Amino acid sequence: MAVDQDKLMEFVHRFVGDLGATVTAGGVVIGHRLGLYKALADAAATADELAARTGTNPRYVTEWLRGQAAGGYVQYDPASGVFSMTEEQAFALANPDGGIYAPGAFVLALGTLRAEQQITEAFRTGTGFGWHQHDGDVFVGCEQFFRPGYIANLVPSWIPALDGVQDKLLAGASVADIGCGLGASTILLAQQYPSSRFSGSDYHEGSIELARKRAGNAGVADRVTFEVATASSFSGSGYDLAATFDCLHDLGDPLAAARHIRESLKPNGTWLVVEPQAGEDVAGNLNPVGRVYYGFSAFLCVPNALSQPGGYALGAQAGEAAIRQIATDAGFTRFRRAAETSTWCTKSGRRRRAQVAARGVGRRASSGRRTGSFSLSAPGQRAEIKARLSCVLPRRSALAPGRRAVAASHSPRCRAGR
Repeated sequence: MAVDQDKLMEFVHRFVGDLGATVTAGGVVIGHRLGLYKALADAAATADELAARTGTNPRYVTEWLRGQAAGGYVQYDPASGVFSMTEEQAFALANPDGGIYAPGAFVLALGTLRAEQQITEAFRTGTGFGWHQHDGDVFVGCEQFFRPGYIANLVPSWIPALDGVQDKLLAGASVADIGCGLGASTILLAQQYPSSRFSGSDYHEGSIELARKRAGNAGVADRVTFEVATASSFSGSGYDLAATFDCLHDLGDPLAAARHIRESLKPNGTWLVVEPQAGEDVAGNLNPVGRVYYGFSAFLCVPNALSQPGGYALGAQAGEAAIRQIATDAGFTRFRRAAETSTWCTKSGRRRRAQVAARGVGRRASSGRRTGSFSLSAPGQRAEIKARLSCVLPRRSALAPGRRAVAASHSPRCRAGR
């Protein structure tokens, strides 16, 4: 076999970068847990100074700083031996409430990889591996990674993009947050809309326990309740708004969940679906963001779906058409993309998208500068996708890479014949 040396070295360089990134993940989590990033963001320091500020060992901190500088996560001045952070580095690494909090992603990644042996066996047998079976850092890291995006976009852009929903929330609405995890999205909504009532549900008992504690700490326990329940069995009815944030693709039976959501909504209710942005074919996802999602999906999303009945395993790059089909099959008669917001504008042009599903007859919604219409085959139903495409600075608006929010709806007359 003839090996092209130039192509081989190109691959080796890619491998070295991946290996460095893999071991650096542990260093990022250390910096997060020990407050090293926050302390360095406050003021530049030598290794000894940073160690003194954080109560850590200088020799360990020296090696940590050198590795961080080699990876471009901190700055280094050879003349003075001082390390520092740019505003952009500090924004992404030292501010858990900013638009991007990168350490949360690494906490999630390391927690995910602790299940490597079990996932390897699942590859052989085809069995599933439930979300609840993962290491605790998966739950905490997931919340730390996604919460900043919810802070930046849920209230400022996603809710206003839904037809009439914000007015309902201000006046006093009933909201179901399905697959709520640790309750970040539920609590954010409750803080912004004190006249409304919110019900969060998740099948993972440990997450619900933490969600209840966090709601109490946030002072919203009087208007927020949490229950341990699946997406197809959560309690309540007559909801004005139902939401699924980054979880529909994880379900073994998303169709059953969509049908239950439709049953639980008022005739003019809305289902907000936030999902990873994805191309409609594999080729459209072969880029750095797609790589991240496929990687997590093989360890988290697909195994969880295969651990549940239903026969679905959409994965984190399911694409808009698959989500629209589920909404249609569940009986929703309108479906549109309500918002799309970028955090990371890659060379491939990947963006995060927000789409919405709503129940009930209403106006054609307008939410963007660029629109497209799609027809559904089911009689009397239509889907309208409208997108707001923008590449924005993280300080103004941010999301983890490639998420979308969708809207689908159905009319009362269709409801009677389902």
